[in-house]
Amino acid sequence: MKNVVIAGATGAVGNEFIKLLEAREFPVKNLRLLASARSIGKKLEFRGEKIPVEQLTSKSFNGVDLAFFSAGRESSKVYIPHAVESGTVVIDNSSAFRMDPDVPLVVPEINPESVFKHKGIIANPNCSTIQMVVALNPIHKAAEVKRVVVSTYQSTAGAGAKGMNELLNQARAWANGEALEISSFPSQILFNLFPHVDIFMENGYTKEEMKMVNETKKIMNTPNMGISATCVRVPVLRSHSEAVWIETEKKITPKEAKEILKKSPGLTVRDEPENGGYPMPWEVDNTLDTFVGRIREDFSHPKGLTFWVVADNLNKGAALNSIQIAEVLEAG
Repeated sequence: MKNVVIAGATGAVGNEFIKLLEAREFPVKNLRLLASARSIGKKLEFRGEKIPVEQLTSKSFNGVDLAFFSAGRESSKVYIPHAVESGTVVIDNSSAFRMDPDVPLVVPEINPESVFKHKGIIANPNCSTIQMVVALNPIHKAAEVKRVVVSTYQSTAGAGAKGMNELLNQARAWANGEALEISSFPSQILFNLFPHVDIFMENGYTKEEMKMVNETKKIMNTPNMGISATCVRVPVLRSHSEAVWIETEKKITPKEAKEILKKSPGLTVRDEPENGGYPMPWEVDNTLDTFVGRIREDFSHPKGLTFWVVADNLNKGAALNSIQIAEVLEAG
């Protein structure tokens, strides 16, 4: 049994941590909920008990075995070293330590052995990276993926509860003939989309796009894989979608790919497009698997394959993947 804390407990991902720890019967001896000072006084329910939210400080980790962090990059950089110093193992959902060579970056379906190389910190990958590599890795093992081109269609939940609320508030304002307020995104999200997730880098890509490039190579141990991403924010509340094109070393047919993916852990193949049998964010909301459909040959390349991937970005893209990492640790 573990003494566990959740840092960022009142956020969208924090709420999913609480629900999934209970649903998956993780061996929690004692659960403490941490957040910023403005959340003190709130109470959140876990296993029928109302637990008060405490302020996250450098002294929050005495006697804590395991910490799930989803409090943002800056909070992770400030407080995680204190947690590690206290002997706590931290699973961090931010980007603060993902590319640190001493920190394993883990998707349990792909590289669970990396969990045991930790020095106190295990990084949870970016949400859009996780769902792509869960689908990509089985095909890579069968046919060696040489190149990936991906376009993402990312929900407002990627910006947390405030992003989801902004879409809802804009919808209400539009219905009432009122002005739309913009604060979480660079532009209006209602009835709109924009290829702008995170900040732009000097190379013309956004930080989100480069996360997908660099994190995929680290997780899959494929430093020479060619990867290009375009990340788009769309007016969807929850669950990210991705259109993925790959070039393989060995030709693989859509039928072969489907059979491989059907047998792969964490994946559900839904691929009967003529009957509407393809994954959509509305249906995938609040599920745990990564869903794949529209698996087809790319006629423009002799070794090209194209497919569509959808997953709940708050579950598999964040809280669930972190808890699966903890489960690997627990199983030893």
